[in-house]
Amino acid sequence: MNRLGTVIGFTFLNKVRAKSFVITTVILALLVSIGLNVPYFIEKFTGEDSESVAKIGLVYGNQPEIAESLKVYTDKQSNNKYSFVEYQVADEAVLKQDIKDKKIDGYLDFSQDTNGAFPEVSFTSNKESMDVSLQTSLQAALQSVKTQYITKGSLTAEQVAEINMPVQIATFKALPDAASGENGESASGSKSIAIINYVIVYVLIFLFFFSNMMTGNMIAAEVTAEKSSRVMEILITSVSPLTQMFGKIVGMFLIGILQIAIFAAVVVVNVSLPHNAPLLADFDLDLSQINLQVVILGFIFYILGYFLYATLFAAIGSLVSRTEDLGQAIMPITMLSLATFYIGIFSLSAPNSMLLKVCTYIPFISPVSMLVRIGLGEIATWEIALSLAILVISIVLFGWLSAKIYRTGVLLYGKRPSFKELRKAMKAYKI
Repeated sequence: MNRLGTVIGFTFLNKVRAKSFVITTVILALLVSIGLNVPYFIEKFTGEDSESVAKIGLVYGNQPEIAESLKVYTDKQSNNKYSFVEYQVADEAVLKQDIKDKKIDGYLDFSQDTNGAFPEVSFTSNKESMDVSLQTSLQAALQSVKTQYITKGSLTAEQVAEINMPVQIATFKALPDAASGENGESASGSKSIAIINYVIVYVLIFLFFFSNMMTGNMIAAEVTAEKSSRVMEILITSVSPLTQMFGKIVGMFLIGILQIAIFAAVVVVNVSLPHNAPLLADFDLDLSQINLQVVILGFIFYILGYFLYATLFAAIGSLVSRTEDLGQAIMPITMLSLATFYIGIFSLSAPNSMLLKVCTYIPFISPVSMLVRIGLGEIATWEIALSLAILVISIVLFGWLSAKIYRTGVLLYGKRPSFKELRKAMKAYKI
């Protein structure tokens, strides 16, 4: 094992310098950048300016009272995406000509016969559909005007605003009686889960899945390629199979960390662009609410989960003699990874479910299930410790088993060995 550092360095530099790695990383970074800037690109390609104010014609003819209320409501608002141009009469010829001359972007009109109900509202423009943000703003304004119209002035402006305000539901945790405060405080304290923690858990689950799959496939593919090209027969004379296996695993781990760092930098740079600031402000994300326990323990479980899966990828890669057969050979691990990913994603809304509690102690699924429970659910310290202990023991056990399989499989050619043949060959080697 004295040449482990050499194998790690060779594996890392060999992959980093490869054109396939560089091209893949650049393409993924570009896709991430494009995805984060989609709203900006849509505005540019559609010729819309996010800072421009749409000019909307407001026809008073049929419903002067409602039109006046709408105008008064709009004048009280700040940062409107539109302004009104008043028309006393609904002269379609004049209105359409003004749209053509770009004096207005469209006009609002109200139906005349309402029978006491709020009139129907129509919007006419030279486009097939209304801009989504403009439509949302106008609907909010019309909703307030509708409330005033139905109540016939019996409510104040503050009461109307309160009625139109969406109801927010706060999340609270009922603490046990023993957890009551020293000063006799109520045992029902609160634990409001910040949106930023949902985002962190969601991102960490994706990173765990894609990083493990990418680096695991690279480990298996490299071992199979060396074996199929007979390079393995030369390497094994200077470096022991165990040194090769663990050197490749650690080297690929460093590559995975490098890719995560690159993608994190790409995200930070794109999020920091000036045109993305208003969009991110709408999500009300507060970085001060980040749960550091989720980040720290998430990183620990990511590392342990990687080594668990990486040892299996290396072992299976050593049993395959042709790269064409590799996809079929690693299919069981791929399916297991997918199951882990979907359990984590679909449990975000139920972090305290029995399924997730059971998965906490299943080593192949525990890295993701623990992320969800620590970030969004309730979990005791002893559960975290027990899950970590089971995961570490599993890594040692499967690492030992994978090492025996790797040492045996790297020099087995031809058809894939059966379990009986593999077991017999493994008995000849001691780890």
